[in-house]
Amino acid sequence: MFTGIVEGLGEVIQVEREKGNCHFALKSRFTSELKVDQSLSHNGVCLTVTKVEGEMYWVTAIDETLKKTNLCQLKTGDSVNLERCMPANGRFDGHIVQGHVDQIALCSKIKEANGSWEIGFEYEAATGNFTVPKGSICINGVSLTVVDSAPGYFSVAIIPYTWDNTNFNQLTIGLPVNLEFDIIGKYVRQLMSSYGKMA
Repeated sequence: MFTGIVEGLGEVIQVEREKGNCHFALKSRFTSELKVDQSLSHNGVCLTVTKVEGEMYWVTAIDETLKKTNLCQLKTGDSVNLERCMPANGRFDGHIVQGHVDQIALCSKIKEANGSWEIGFEYEAATGNFTVPKGSICINGVSLTVVDSAPGYFSVAIIPYTWDNTNFNQLTIGLPVNLEFDIIGKYVRQLMSSYGKMA
């Protein structure tokens, strides 16, 4: 389990396709602390470390993951948001994040707002996923608070620290991001849906 508090950026060093899978070699400031079989969030996607060698480590994304996330667009030199699993005795600084991306959204607005940034995203509302004002959303592995909310659209406010220490500063209009909606909201939606069918 993760909390959406990014520990640092990873740099993609190598991308290697093998049948339907994609192997990524990355470099991070805490590579020396990683071990094989460890779970690590990459832009909000939980991947398993398969090899650690020097300053680099390797992870593999299967075809299903590539189809449903923006990892399929990663290339050498790109930066990804990284977070290791939350330790059992750690502080819960963000919100419950599973590392299971629900769908892709496209960046539709980037507006500087007197020292912070307002960023808007559009997504396919037919999936049934939704946001609520002041609710939690995970974007590219970052736990954020929803500002404006409408079917198929929401916006967030980015403080300078988050802007400087995540790959949000590389966003452009039309760029895809990974979304993981609030797990509590998803369970409530499912329960209400089941209740309606039983009534």
